[in-house]
Amino acid sequence: MSEAPEPKFYAWANDADRVDAFAAAVSALVEPGGLCKVHLFTVGVRDNLCLYEISVTELLSLVRASFTTKSTVEVYVPVLKRSGSHINFSVRCRGAALRARVFVEHLVATSGYTYLCLPWIQVASPDGERSIEVESTILSMRNQGDLEDLLERFCAPDATKRVPTGGYTESLHWNAPLEISATYNADGNIARDLALSWLHIHDGDWVGYIAGTPLDALKERVEAAPKGATVGIAIELYRVNEHVGLDYQAAHHPATRGTHIGAVRRVPRDRLPGDVDLTREQVLKVMETPPNTLLEALEAAAVPDDEWRAVEPLALENLAAKEQGAPVVEVDVTGKKHRHFIEQHAPYHVRRLQNGGVMLATHPYRTLWPLWADALDLLGIRKNQ
Repeated sequence: MSEAPEPKFYAWANDADRVDAFAAAVSALVEPGGLCKVHLFTVGVRDNLCLYEISVTELLSLVRASFTTKSTVEVYVPVLKRSGSHINFSVRCRGAALRARVFVEHLVATSGYTYLCLPWIQVASPDGERSIEVESTILSMRNQGDLEDLLERFCAPDATKRVPTGGYTESLHWNAPLEISATYNADGNIARDLALSWLHIHDGDWVGYIAGTPLDALKERVEAAPKGATVGIAIELYRVNEHVGLDYQAAHHPATRGTHIGAVRRVPRDRLPGDVDLTREQVLKVMETPPNTLLEALEAAAVPDDEWRAVEPLALENLAAKEQGAPVVEVDVTGKKHRHFIEQHAPYHVRRLQNGGVMLATHPYRTLWPLWADALDLLGIRKNQ
């Protein structure tokens, strides 16, 4: 038995914009009239703040008045998901001075006191029969719709683009963008995802440490790698988590640990069985490809597979029957068979957002690499490896 997914959401914002980005995200997430809980801790301050059942207006006024570069604020807000259910959501923001001795993520959001994705769903079952494929498809559609909406509200709540990049993942950290389940790029230049992935895997930098680096500077760092250099990309989530464990070991070994607070290690990541090659030259070709050409290739690669296309109409029929009052049954959707179907067949979405940003997303049981691999094949960059 597996568990329902509980992805974490990450966003990068520069020091000057971080509190405003936090405030905009919280305002976009909290349901109308919802009351919030806030914890605000400041290094060197004895009396920290902990308040319950305050309005979002009061909460943000308090944060703006009390937050310093040495502060951490975490709020719990009630959120109405796109699918119609209610959740409690935790949003955390950390001040710049906290990174002086140890790396911390700028903005993080995750489930609060409730399930982010329910471990059960109701499906129409007029004859008592069940279909793992139909149930999995309904589950995936609901989860993906909710999570993509939450990521947009978290990273792109308005047109200001205070958050240049972010994403969500079921893994333990903000890992290489190719190995997480969703990314957001405010400027629409999704080549950033490959550059950040390369620098995390090859050079050892935390993604959240370098996420705000200008593209030209990212490219220079990729170019600095030896010609012909190759890294291994994990294509499944369990392998990503194995890499996280190996990174933890590398971070605590004197021969491999990072040389600054923004690096988990100072050597390329070890490869694991099943990892696929990504070369320095491929990353540079992607960075030289016009952004719209790259985006069109990803859109072409995001076509659902045959298995998904076959079962999606049945899932939509089931949802329609439920709306029309057909008998329903509550089913546990955390089993291995449900997870396996989603891991293999959940679709990829390439979304051009109203603010000009681009979101790449799939279910948190999958990574974005298969989408990228197909797009690079279409562009002739991987040459069908």
